[in-house]
Amino acid sequence: MVGTGTILNVLGITAGGLLGLGTGRFLTSRFQETVLKANAAAVVFIGISGAVSKMLTVSDSDPAKFGTKGTMMMILSLVLGAVLGEIIDLDSKFEAFGAWLKVRTGNSNDKQFINGFVSASLTVCIGAMAIVGSIQDGIYGDYSTLAAKAVLDFIIVMVMASSMGKGCVFSAIPVGILQGSMTFLARLLQPVMTTQALNNISLVGSILIFLVGVNLFKPRTVRVANLLPALIFAVIFAFVPGF
Repeated sequence: MVGTGTILNVLGITAGGLLGLGTGRFLTSRFQETVLKANAAAVVFIGISGAVSKMLTVSDSDPAKFGTKGTMMMILSLVLGAVLGEIIDLDSKFEAFGAWLKVRTGNSNDKQFINGFVSASLTVCIGAMAIVGSIQDGIYGDYSTLAAKAVLDFIIVMVMASSMGKGCVFSAIPVGILQGSMTFLARLLQPVMTTQALNNISLVGSILIFLVGVNLFKPRTVRVANLLPALIFAVIFAFVPGF
């Protein structure tokens, strides 16, 4: 059934979040802080490894010689995305939605709710797996990529929820909206999502994941949501000669 992958992903995030909340209750604030920093380090290195895997090249003539690619595309995508994101101010809209959820779900006194919601949402929404998996699910009914992502997100959100609270559980909502929309629009998106476009998305998305990790160490260091349009420019540059 089309959409199965997104359903599994949403269930995985919800289950991981609830399990994290259950274990988090037994952790003192000192343990929660340590777990949060450990998770921040993991997210930072996930971002670094993803970016390096798309940027690093090995010379065919000399395997010991390394180079990089996609640097200009990455820089321009981030800069242009930042400008567009600041104009739209996605960050404030993300936080406003988090604040609305906070009130509507009866968590008005939870000081970590919005931070948990935004951080977890950005972590599980950004990346090529979400896009590739949604298109595969929508066109071929193949939800294997999203099923694998569901397992990864289960673990990520479980750890985040244990230290950041209930807001992390609700990251299932933007995942459901984003991936569900791409699944049903898959046939329209397929011609645009070339191998180069997906590589660009993976590179720029990994940089954004790295910045989410930075924010976990020190909240509000970077308005990552305002950089999300960089993913759109990453796709555009896949069709520009020289990039």
